[in-house]
Amino acid sequence: MCGIFGVVGDGAEAIDPAPAADALHHRGPDARGSYREPGVLLGHTRLAIIDLSEGGAQPMRAEGAALVFNGEIYNHHTLRDDLLRAGQTFRSRSDTEVILKGYLEWGDGVVERLDGMFAFALWDARARRLLLARDRAGKKPLFYSEKAGRLTFASEVKALSGLGAGGGFAKETLPLLLTLGYVPAPLTHVEGVAQLPPAHLAVWEGGRMQTTRYWRSPFLAPRPKAPSIERALHLVRGGVEAAVARRLEADVPLGAFLSGGVDSSIVVAVMSRLLGRRVKTFSIGFSGDERYDETHYARLVAQRYKTEHTQFIASPSSFEWVERLVEMHDGPFGDSSAVPTSIVSMLTKKHVSVALSGDGGDELFAGYTRFYAADFAESVPSPVRELSRLIAARLPEGKSPKRLYARGVRFARRASLPLADRLLAWSAYFVEDLSRVLRPEHRWDLDAPWRFTRDIAGEVPEGESALQTALAHNFAAYLPYDLLVKMDRSSMMHSLEVRSPFLDKDLIAMAAALPDSYRRRGTQTKWILKQAFADLLPRQIMNRAKMGFGVPLGAWFRNELRSYIRDKLAGGARCYEWIERDYVEKLLHEHDAGRADHGQKLWLLLTLEVWLQSRARAA
Repeated sequence: MCGIFGVVGDGAEAIDPAPAADALHHRGPDARGSYREPGVLLGHTRLAIIDLSEGGAQPMRAEGAALVFNGEIYNHHTLRDDLLRAGQTFRSRSDTEVILKGYLEWGDGVVERLDGMFAFALWDARARRLLLARDRAGKKPLFYSEKAGRLTFASEVKALSGLGAGGGFAKETLPLLLTLGYVPAPLTHVEGVAQLPPAHLAVWEGGRMQTTRYWRSPFLAPRPKAPSIERALHLVRGGVEAAVARRLEADVPLGAFLSGGVDSSIVVAVMSRLLGRRVKTFSIGFSGDERYDETHYARLVAQRYKTEHTQFIASPSSFEWVERLVEMHDGPFGDSSAVPTSIVSMLTKKHVSVALSGDGGDELFAGYTRFYAADFAESVPSPVRELSRLIAARLPEGKSPKRLYARGVRFARRASLPLADRLLAWSAYFVEDLSRVLRPEHRWDLDAPWRFTRDIAGEVPEGESALQTALAHNFAAYLPYDLLVKMDRSSMMHSLEVRSPFLDKDLIAMAAALPDSYRRRGTQTKWILKQAFADLLPRQIMNRAKMGFGVPLGAWFRNELRSYIRDKLAGGARCYEWIERDYVEKLLHEHDAGRADHGQKLWLLLTLEVWLQSRARAA
């Protein structure tokens, strides 16, 4: 796990790599290195996980090619054997060398053979070309900037700035940010900076970039004939166990995040059985609202498997992390659970350098309530949905978004929308009020978020179910641009590598092919996953309702953090160049009075303001 950066173009070799390396030090505190030749600079900061010797150092070179790589390749032993049979030789045990020798043997085709999380840049001096690539799900980031015949790339936008690339605030992305809580690839918050989309490779040659998608989500493919339930249970059990096993290789200590949910509990159970020793586990809870605290369930699993368990409780004082988290994200973001994710990562890093997580289980096996809301709404006659919308439009949303009443109001208000629009509206921040929160002169392209969602839904094969469409949308939107960004930035902030067994390439393909009836039975979500591991999970874990990894912003912003949020969004706030101050004051007043819970909206505006202030200080 590392940070990578580089420049290709006239004069690149004269650029000082130190500012970019300093900006990425948290991604690779163990070592740093650079490679130069006329028109080329490659840089690397290393977090040593596999082959801690100098043999694994980067940039790595062989036969006119040079590579900088961030990530882990879980099938590198198999690929190494294939390459040895083809006549390649190795001088290290690292997966980095497998990518390099794989390119020499298979060319760009090496990317499709890789199973893992990765972002890399490979310079081929013989062909004078640069190859960039990202993993299928989008676990590892890669940003770039093209200007005046020069390409600059890095793991983070702040490192691009250290190489002289990047510009001002890309304000045209505001409708996307305020609706989705993120900005999808290839866009970013910074002018002149793009992000390579997941499952894409790009070739820079002759001063031009050509980008290609090398893999399509299996949720976008027609589903084959369903296996029997017995066969499916066997496939799920074996697939998860194999995925966990592939992620246990490390030359440093490793452990696991344990939230108390089904997915992380399964990972810990499988780890315990495979390793045959006590696993180090880590969890975090929240003060202020017990509905957001899962630590009781985490302790049940820890006790059953006799793990070395460490627990932390996040409180409003944890918001001292906000400014640093915004810096790590290189911009504003909507997911407030980045705060506890960062704190539990810091806690975990004190004990291990690698942690396995349950990320991806909900995405593969349909664990979110909104998936079933989409499916259920399709069965309700259109006139009934429209009548429900008219009634719900007159009702307040309530004091807490987690209460059944609030969820019902949100469902009814959007149930009459087309499916693609519902998938956006149920999880969006500003929807009907997007035009009201933006100043009139900045209300451009308000349809951009809806086009993004409709384009994804449009790729789903005709005739597929609403549930499969929801899964496809989630895999292409929320997963890569929210969940995985949060985990990457929050963990790498503390030099902690996090691995996600549920996002294993083979497991994704198997889960995407399952019929809807295996994913849900009545009101039970993730039915087949729970059944496959029923013998390993405590009964309370199996039967509990989905909670989600949220933060009690509503309570905190009304009480301990009331002054904090009001100070940040006071009259002189920089965001009011684009945002309507009167509307923000309205949100604050309604929230304080308990007429609505605007915690998530206020959090998003808070991160925007913090980012704008930090850019102003740096200017």
